[in-house]
Amino acid sequence: MTVLTRWEPFREFSTLQDRMNRLFRETQGNSQDESLTSSSFAPAVDVYEDEHNVTLKIEVPGIDEKDIDVRIENNTLTVHGERKIEKEEKEENYRRVERQYGGFTRTFNLPPTVDAEKVQADYDKGVLKITLPKKAEAKPKQIKVNAGQGAGQKTIESKGPSKAA
Repeated sequence: MTVLTRWEPFREFSTLQDRMNRLFRETQGNSQDESLTSSSFAPAVDVYEDEHNVTLKIEVPGIDEKDIDVRIENNTLTVHGERKIEKEEKEENYRRVERQYGGFTRTFNLPPTVDAEKVQADYDKGVLKITLPKKAEAKPKQIKVNAGQGAGQKTIESKGPSKAA
């Protein structure tokens, strides 16, 4: 005799969730103090470009500028920093810790249009702003378009794109 059972797809999801939770608990370890004081995180970054610069804005609140290291090597920009936990408060009194502490490293491959010699980094109100100027030959250049043949040529000025692609 064949027995039919009803398939419940959500039961499989809860089993998968239980397995994932167990996996994370095992990799974190049992020490609650250790999880409060060390971790790694990746701060949020906005990257935008105009005709003169490529600009990165990196959110690093609570990190002193002396704890941030910005380097360029072989057309690679590396930003490294560390957010340290304040030791004044006793860690066992924490009810919940949502801010992330520890070190971070973000790496960006630079386009060949960036002039690595003129890079500038500014830190203000928890935001690290890195300005990567473009090389002069990479900036858009306006070219005059000549119309017509012969002695009575008419010159038309072409307006190039206002933003570099």
